[in-house]
Amino acid sequence: MNVRTWPVAGVVFGVLWVFVRGVALAPSAIAGQFLLGLAAGLPIAYVFRRLYAERVDLGRIAGSIRPTALYLATFTWELVRANFDVAYRVLAPEMPIEPEVILIPLRVESDAAITLIANSITITPGTITLDHAGDVNALYVHVVDGRDPDAIVRPIRRWEDYALEMFDEDRSPDESAPEFVVSGGDRWGAKDEDTSQLESESESESESESENGTRTGGDSDDGN
Repeated sequence: MNVRTWPVAGVVFGVLWVFVRGVALAPSAIAGQFLLGLAAGLPIAYVFRRLYAERVDLGRIAGSIRPTALYLATFTWELVRANFDVAYRVLAPEMPIEPEVILIPLRVESDAAITLIANSITITPGTITLDHAGDVNALYVHVVDGRDPDAIVRPIRRWEDYALEMFDEDRSPDESAPEFVVSGGDRWGAKDEDTSQLESESESESESESENGTRTGGDSDDGN
C-alpha cells in the first residue's frame, strides 16, 4: 500500500519524541507524549516534505520488520561474543592473535546495505572494515586473528542474508555467497572471476614495484 511519506514521517517523529522524553511506563503518559510529539512532528514533516520521496510502500516496510529484528538480534549476540573474545586475547599471557586481511565479496548492492554491513563489522571488536572495492563490490576486513577465517565470515554472511530482505535487494538470501579471499595467508578461498582479477592486478603491481626496485639498485651499483 503506497501512502504519502510526510504523514508517516510525522508519526515516526511522534514515536521518537516519546523515547527522547523518557516518559514513565504508564499508558496515559506514553499516549500524552506521543500526541504531543505528533502535534509537533506532523507540521515539521509537512514543511520538509520535499526532502522525502513522495510516497512510501507500507507493505515493504512491514515486510522488513522481521529481517530487521533478526539482524539486530544476531548483531547484538556477535557484539557481546566478540567483546569477551577480545578481552580474553588481551588478558591471555601468550596473546593468541594473528592479524589478517580478508576480502569479502558482497551480494548486497545498495549503498545503505553496504554501509550497514561495513559499520557493523567495524563496531564489532576484533574486526574493522578497511575499504570497499567498488569494482568487485567487496569489503576489505582486517581481523585480529585470521587463523579461522570461516568463523569470521560466517556472522557477516548472516547479516547480509537479513540485509538482502531489509533493503529489498535484487539477489536472494538463498543464492550462494561468493567465496572470500584471505590476503597474505596460506589459505585462499575459491576465487570467482572478480576476485581472481583482483589478485592478478595485485600480483602485477608487486612485480612492477620489484622491477623498479631492482632497476634502481642496479643504477646505484653502476655509479659506484
